[in-house]
Amino acid sequence: MKAIEVTGEIDNKGVLRLDHPLKVRDKKVKVIILVSEDEELEDKQWLAAMTNNPVFDFLHEEQENIYSLTDGKPSHD
Repeated sequence: MKAIEVTGEIDNKGVLRLDHPLKVRDKKVKVIILVSEDEELEDKQWLAAMTNNPVFDFLHEEQENIYSLTDGKPSHD
């Protein structure tokens, strides 16, 4: 397969609109869409998901609390 990089927008109806017409005609194509990520929002969503996910409930159990503030040595890197 040959790759062609183009830019465009997805409108409010979910239709992909390219910024410029393609020279390729009458071909079946495979489209991969790369969407910009809002990194700050992603981090907040990830943190909320991890905080509220019952999969991690075991970490609140007393026997999982194996470290204290006096364990280890400080890192000054």
